[in-house]
Amino acid sequence: MQLTPYESKNLIFIDTEFSSLNPMTGEILSVGIVKLNGEALYLELEHEGPVDAWVHTHILPMLTGNKVSQAEAKKQIKRFVGGKKPFAVAYVDNYDNLYFIKLFGVGKLPFQWLTIDFASILFANGINPGKSLASGSDVKKLYESLGLDLGSYHAHYALDDARLLRDAWVVIVKVDEI
Repeated sequence: MQLTPYESKNLIFIDTEFSSLNPMTGEILSVGIVKLNGEALYLELEHEGPVDAWVHTHILPMLTGNKVSQAEAKKQIKRFVGGKKPFAVAYVDNYDNLYFIKLFGVGKLPFQWLTIDFASILFANGINPGKSLASGSDVKKLYESLGLDLGSYHAHYALDDARLLRDAWVVIVKVDEI
């Protein structure tokens, strides 16, 4: 698979982990953002509310405990992303974008409001994005065919999920200069 994207340089790769799949009650727990050049930002946000059972089992154990307020997270994210309003690429961007909008407010994202959904790109190229990294899945086979060592990434750890996405993008798009 080879992609020829509309924009090849002004990109960031994002992932969030959140307390619930219900966006009405959920909040961001952690954010991973990786620039095309590999520079990365990882933040964990303060959260005192409830978390879904799945989150309690799979996400909370991954968190380091070094938390920042939502206001501080917004400042750090804006500073890291910079003023060029990049396009944000996410794997199944629906929730990531929704939770970023919830954090920053409507019309106040530090990146383009129209995010790029990597799962849709896979789907359009005949790869079933629905099984993610499950054993034997199309996505797992794709990452392995790209030469990516999946043992180097921790699933559902926002920074590693964003790095994996960035690393796959670099190979698929055949980025020459970063």
